[in-house]
Amino acid sequence: MTVEAGAWQEERVAGRVWTVRLDPYGRPSAGAVKLSCSRPACAGQRFADGAAAGRKAAVGHVNMHLAHIRAGGGPRGEAWCACRAADCAWHTPDPEAGRRGGARPVAGSVRCGGPVVLTVYADRTGRLWRIAEMCARCAAATLDCRTLDTAPPPARPGRAADRPAPEREPADNTARAGESVAALFSDRLPSPAGAASPAPAAGPTSVPRARTATASGRGRQWGKIAQRTVPRDLEPDTLRNELIELGDAFRAYQQRTEPDPALLAELHERKARAFALWADVRGDASLREEAKRAEKAAHTTREMQDNRVGRIIGGTGSGDEPVVERLLTQKQAMHARTVLEYVEAHAPHPEAEVRLAVLMLTLRAARAGTGNVTGQDLTGWLQDDAERVLDQLVAADWLHLPGTVAEALASQPENPTAITVPTLMPEQPRPFTFGKTTRSKLSGWAQKGVGDRKIRKKKLGAATRLLALYAAAHTSPDGRLGHPEDDGLPLNQAAAFCALLPDQVAEHVELLVAADWLTDADATGGRLRGRLAERILPLGGLL
Repeated sequence: MTVEAGAWQEERVAGRVWTVRLDPYGRPSAGAVKLSCSRPACAGQRFADGAAAGRKAAVGHVNMHLAHIRAGGGPRGEAWCACRAADCAWHTPDPEAGRRGGARPVAGSVRCGGPVVLTVYADRTGRLWRIAEMCARCAAATLDCRTLDTAPPPARPGRAADRPAPEREPADNTARAGESVAALFSDRLPSPAGAASPAPAAGPTSVPRARTATASGRGRQWGKIAQRTVPRDLEPDTLRNELIELGDAFRAYQQRTEPDPALLAELHERKARAFALWADVRGDASLREEAKRAEKAAHTTREMQDNRVGRIIGGTGSGDEPVVERLLTQKQAMHARTVLEYVEAHAPHPEAEVRLAVLMLTLRAARAGTGNVTGQDLTGWLQDDAERVLDQLVAADWLHLPGTVAEALASQPENPTAITVPTLMPEQPRPFTFGKTTRSKLSGWAQKGVGDRKIRKKKLGAATRLLALYAAAHTSPDGRLGHPEDDGLPLNQAAAFCALLPDQVAEHVELLVAADWLTDADATGGRLRGRLAERILPLGGLL
């Protein structure tokens, strides 16, 4: 049986990958792009009339490949996960860690699961498309990845129709004569505790009950958790039973169709307690490290859930407070405050209009020193001051444009202006550590604040808009400005960021109250107090 399984796995083939890219071609100011495909048979194409035409051709090229794949039978059930072959770099936080001299992931540390699926990934910037055969779990973990088709389970060789399965195999894994056997992934394997006898029927969300060992094991329960076998002689019995039940609970969770972060966090907390006790019993340092990892995983899972969907604290305490969909996670809000501090320190002129332009352009170019803006963006941020402010930034050598300021103000969404901020180029010291997804989130957050409909309707100036963003970035989960114990924000710090004097802040606070941005606000006693209006709570920065 072992030889047959090994031979079957060796026959599996690497998952196919098609990558379609759009890259600049020639001088950046020309706006030409080059379309290339990873398949050698596909010739490159060049588009002199801009990225819009290139994107349209790229989408057509991707659809052409998808049509050929479907005509050829779709994804292959016997394929290895292409994401796993790339060290799971498509969905890990730092995909370069295993590529450029960094430590590569330990073999077996990334657990694939589920059937092979055909997926298509589209980069949000409209520069990269990828078609791949990968496992369902990696597809679910990859941002902006869409599953198009699922491969049928492959037939496992070595199962002749006239050769019955060995009687000692578990009933769930035995092939009937003439039937194929689906590939088994980590989330589909039954608990080792159930290998001794068939398990009773269970619902889709039930947790398998631990089985007892054979007579040779003296009736003691056994199982596996975190790829470790729970010893039959482990004492006390309550610890052994808890570890076995936890292993089954984690496997049951992997089979869920929808994630439940609260349940997952509870499982990690139980695992941390159980492994800590196991480490005390056995004196094994690796068990204690596993307990620490589980504790950290529980904290991270709860933090992610609280950041994404958090209840407003400070309410009635009845548990019926409204749920707020946060635009930024707590870590992303921390990065937002870092950007605000950087802009205050590095804006080439102290006036509010220049500082607002520097903030918005920095968020566009934070990762590579380059970005795209349109005339509508610039006039939306700066209104009638756009031309004067851009002239100041270009004269100070803080901003480089491919043409004139007038051309930048006239640029349209289909042909945006490519800006360059020299101090943010990759060869310069990096002021920010966030990735492209966080950069996009932060830029969207600032755009929503500056372009808020009530702020635009009241035609509030640059200083008031800066104060609105500063207030939103420095709030507690209940929407109050500052930490609960701090009685608001230091007035002098808020004034310095907005290029105002401290005694000028009050009039801008009144404007934000009138625009339904702040409530219960005042700027007395050297503190800026208040709370974000209910409609602004999603923009709150979660101190």
